[in-house]
Amino acid sequence: MLQEERYQRICALLETFKSLSTERISGELGISRETVRRDVIALEAMGRLRRVHGGVVLDSARSEAPFVERLKVRAKEKQAIARAAVKLLQPGHTLFLDAGSTTLALTEELLTLSGLTIVTNSMDIAVRMAQAGESMGQRHEVIVLGGRLAPGIAATCGETTVSEIQRYRADFALLSPVAVDAHNGATSFDHGEAGVARAMAERAAHRVILADHSKIGESSRVSYCPVGSIDTLVTDGRARKLSALAEIEKAGPEVVVA
Repeated sequence: MLQEERYQRICALLETFKSLSTERISGELGISRETVRRDVIALEAMGRLRRVHGGVVLDSARSEAPFVERLKVRAKEKQAIARAAVKLLQPGHTLFLDAGSTTLALTEELLTLSGLTIVTNSMDIAVRMAQAGESMGQRHEVIVLGGRLAPGIAATCGETTVSEIQRYRADFALLSPVAVDAHNGATSFDHGEAGVARAMAERAAHRVILADHSKIGESSRVSYCPVGSIDTLVTDGRARKLSALAEIEKAGPEVVVA
């Protein structure tokens, strides 16, 4: 059984039973206790579960690992996704970018273009673009959406943010979800973040989901873009081994594998 399939099986069992012993995971998946140990350590780092004595429990208080930790996880995959995504764009486009570690990686690639208008709720993206503008000359217009500061991440959300999004019409919304699958589409754990992403998706001509292989075939609490509304899914090469990727592609989106 492939690693990503084990992750999916463990998470599916945990959603059903809320807690699992190491022995039960080993028996259900037919894998060794040592493999279980490595898998649950990795899943805990992703914020998918919490380890306790003798097993794991569903950690409903966390959607993902803290943002500063997510920046370090699968960085090469996110860079590859960013390089593939920027090939979809042309100078003069207006873009929505939500706040995520993958969209933050995209900002470096956007500097290869010029004349973009970038509308974002991410302070990190805005700061990076401003710093690049000082050293390279102003290449893009950057518009930062107002609103309530979201906890744990330098980004705005809430009614004010969503209202401001309605003022714009973008060529592309490039969004970084917690998870994406063929049944629920792009999903997020936080209602505020999902509300921003949903509004961006609705006001864009093309919706591009940026998701590394660990997010493929998974789902979180709040759906914000049905799979039929996703125009393009950009993921990394390790996703090719996942049957869930083929299911998403059958549902309609173009799939770009970086």
